[in-house]
Amino acid sequence: MNEMTDTDLWVHRFHPADEAPTRLLCLPHAGGAASYFLGMAKALAPEVDVLAVQYPGRQDRMREPGITSVHEMADRLVAALLPLVDRPLAVFGHSLGAMIGFEVAMRLREAGKTPTGLFVSGRRAPHRRKLDRIHLRDDAGLIAEVRALAGTDDAVFDDEEVLRMVLPAIRSDFTAAETYVYRPGPRLACPIVALVGDEDPRVTADEARAWQEHTDDTFELAVYPGGHFYLNDNMPAVLRRIRAHTRSSGEAAGGDTALARAAQPG
Repeated sequence: MNEMTDTDLWVHRFHPADEAPTRLLCLPHAGGAASYFLGMAKALAPEVDVLAVQYPGRQDRMREPGITSVHEMADRLVAALLPLVDRPLAVFGHSLGAMIGFEVAMRLREAGKTPTGLFVSGRRAPHRRKLDRIHLRDDAGLIAEVRALAGTDDAVFDDEEVLRMVLPAIRSDFTAAETYVYRPGPRLACPIVALVGDEDPRVTADEARAWQEHTDDTFELAVYPGGHFYLNDNMPAVLRRIRAHTRSSGEAAGGDTALARAAQPG
């Protein structure tokens, strides 16, 4: 039996696409898990190899303590990810995942492995800091916020045992998101696409547009109908945008694009 590596712990490949010309790293929201991207992985295979990130403190990593620092999370994830950066890689992060994805992209650039693109979803630009204190609320207050964002199955809140199990991870994630401090540095050299819901209570289109200050390449703002979890109702449109990017980056890298050409448009 093969021993599990750090890469196995951090990255789940629900639909491995070993022949795909490109890879997509997907980072979930606060309290989220790799399984949030199960549908995306299925939809994009075999054209794109989706790498879904599993943060410590949930599901198969339940016994591990959560990480309360975006910078530490990015450091540890990049160390585990490097064996998989053997072909063009784009990064997609939602909410907390957008911040971690940005820091991962910065570290990959420093390692000489700049991503082909960064998709930042449901999160204001890193220099637009707010003094949020949700992570300091009691359990009831934290649960109320998560309910209001409408990204978690209500059944979780109705099961006290499950709730006790997931609350520590939710709190550590909110702590990481709300205590994050941007460290100014060189701008990224890859496209950034900011995605946001037009009724998101946590981020405005203007705050999302400010991501353009963090790249020397192209920038695009995509606004969809919906709230913080607009993704749940707009996945086909988001997938079309991702496919367009991964196809062009795969072709630019001179990789085998036979799968991309054969795949049906989303």
